[in-house]
Amino acid sequence: MTADKLRADLVRITKKLDVLGLSHGTSGNLSVRYGEGFLITPSGFGAEGLSPDDIVFVHLSGESQGRWQPSSEWLFHRDIYAQRSELGAIIHTHATAATTLACLRRDIPPFHYMLALLGGDSLRCASYATFGTQALSDNALLAMKERDACLLANHGMIAAGLDLEDAFRKTVEVENLSELYLRALQAGEPVLLSADEFQDAQKRFTTYGKPVS
Repeated sequence: MTADKLRADLVRITKKLDVLGLSHGTSGNLSVRYGEGFLITPSGFGAEGLSPDDIVFVHLSGESQGRWQPSSEWLFHRDIYAQRSELGAIIHTHATAATTLACLRRDIPPFHYMLALLGGDSLRCASYATFGTQALSDNALLAMKERDACLLANHGMIAAGLDLEDAFRKTVEVENLSELYLRALQAGEPVLLSADEFQDAQKRFTTYGKPVS
């Protein structure tokens, strides 16, 4: 896929997140793997007024090319791409329900089988570190071990996918699961799936959303 198409897709998904209320103001950032690095939204930009020309290229070495500075969170984007070769896109937002749980520093346990879409039987909350730091990146990588998403303590959430559409679907699911878990906690103590129950659901996800062979 060309850089121009990827830049346009980043703008499109940014605006879609804004319309759905999953991203607020200038918070959050998106990236997509490209060449020897990745294309990422610029620092301090929200959906309004963002154009493909504003997107910044960042090499895996950390050098950037563009008329703006890359997002202040470019480090964890770079480190995730470097460690997880199968991932092609990353979305970070301060979506309300996910960020609420992140401020409680709560993992999401196996209360619902849709957690399997994110790679495991829990959604971990990474330990707190100042935004834009190597410590935050290190904490996120640890929380995302064998997972495609995590919460960031007192901060927000990250979801990653094979491409931007996959990362977007997982972002929506993180927020949905976060809201469901918060509501369940308000009503009582959620009943968790057993290991066998969750593994059975996980097996069924091997064909979820896949074409007929």
